[in-house]
Amino acid sequence: MASIHYRDGGAAGHEADGPHVMAPVSRWVSLAGAATSVALIAGLAVWGYKLAVRDVTGVPVIRAMEGPARIAPEDPGGDLARHVGLSVNAVAAHGLAAPVPDQVMLAPRDQGLSDEDMTMAALAPLERAEEPASAPETVMPAAMPVPVPDLPEEQDAVTRALAEAMAEDNAAATTDAAPEPVSEVIPASVPGVVRSPRPLARPARDLAAETAAAAQVAAPAAAVDVDAASLAEGTRLAQIGAFDSPDLARAEWDRVVAQFGALMEGKQRVIQEASSGGRVFYRLRVHGFDDLAAARRFCAALVAEQANCIPAAVR
Repeated sequence: MASIHYRDGGAAGHEADGPHVMAPVSRWVSLAGAATSVALIAGLAVWGYKLAVRDVTGVPVIRAMEGPARIAPEDPGGDLARHVGLSVNAVAAHGLAAPVPDQVMLAPRDQGLSDEDMTMAALAPLERAEEPASAPETVMPAAMPVPVPDLPEEQDAVTRALAEAMAEDNAAATTDAAPEPVSEVIPASVPGVVRSPRPLARPARDLAAETAAAAQVAAPAAAVDVDAASLAEGTRLAQIGAFDSPDLARAEWDRVVAQFGALMEGKQRVIQEASSGGRVFYRLRVHGFDDLAAARRFCAALVAEQANCIPAAVR
């Protein structure tokens, strides 16, 4: 057999006899982790000590900063305002007048007002043109003269005759066209109302009597009481309440009649005495229904208006 040669000298799978050397990178990582752990433990210890010895009831102290809060610049710059740089301001600021400047400039003179810039009192009132007392009447000539042209002597007589005739016609037309004076009295020949009748005087009226009559008409009719004992058994009624006394029942009847006047027309009042548990009370009922349906319709109308009503019958 051929011999087999190994590089490790037959030490495969066994630890070497020499010392084990750690790599440099692993060493530095281990040292950094150890230092971090020690620093963390030390920090936790310091924080726990401060937390234990801290005065819980202590008031924190705010220390004021040294120096002024704001400092104006030495040369702020910018445009000079009108109220800055005046001597009178130095008196109010420092108590003493400022030194006299080398150059003094006077303020410009105020601009004067023009002639139009005057007060209303100083303005002269406008002169009003005097109106004539009466407008002059224009006098129209009776007839416009007819111009006569220069003609030869042969035609002069004919032309003058024609001009005179035309002037006479114009004068007659002007006289006819003159307006006639208007008469204030209308002649009887004009159709229309000849005499305007005057209204009759209002007759004297007794307002007190009319008011009393109207109130009497508007007042509801007196309630007709029906004795409950006279009603036959089974008579249809409508009960609208139960009261401790007859007077209270009558007052409630008047209120219902005033509120439901149309529904209470033709109805009669029934006040029936009853007792329950040793207590006496009075039932207020309405009489005047033909059957049970009429009583139910009546109660439905009252209940719709937030009133109490129950159909009932005489027993």
